[in-house]
Amino acid sequence: FTTIINSLKNLGKSYSNQELVRKILRCLPKSWTPKVTEIEEAKNLSTLPLEQLLGSLMTHETTMKNHENVEVKKKKAIAFKVSKEESESDEDGDVALITSQFK
Repeated sequence: FTTIINSLKNLGKSYSNQELVRKILRCLPKSWTPKVTEIEEAKNLSTLPLEQLLGSLMTHETTMKNHENVEVKKKKAIAFKVSKEESESDEDGDVALITSQFK
């Protein structure tokens, strides 16, 4: 974005800081709508520096990625090792199973 803006300045077209901030907020995807609303309500867009906006958006992006990584880790399956204690009822069940298969 800044490369494009700098190139436009070289060609004689310049934008105010407020216009640049609004353009960035407008082009964000829908998943960013809550963050855009928060910025619009909490900050004065006419005085918000472009660098501060970009820093805030980058921080939010990092936070979103960290939450995604945590969710992925939570979704991983956990395998437990089962240990089975032998008891008389288990032996009776085994004998019954062998007898039914033998018939």
